[in-house]
Amino acid sequence: MSNEVWKRDEVESPCINICVIHPQERICTGCLRSIDEITDWGRMTPDARKAVMAELPTRAPLLKKRRGGRAARKAG
Repeated sequence: MSNEVWKRDEVESPCINICVIHPQERICTGCLRSIDEITDWGRMTPDARKAVMAELPTRAPLLKKRRGGRAARKAG
């Protein structure tokens, strides 16, 4: 069996297998893509994928650090 199928010239997915959608921002906390972008990724052109990838770093500030556990209870 050939591994050529895995050597395609495509923009790789930014997925890091942390698939949790932020309830307010509606983007994945792992890869920062929207639900529509995740769903359409396989059908996107390389240029469309590159455009999404270029925009991802600007989305990181949207996800404020959440404090959980004891620290959150004490702050509340």
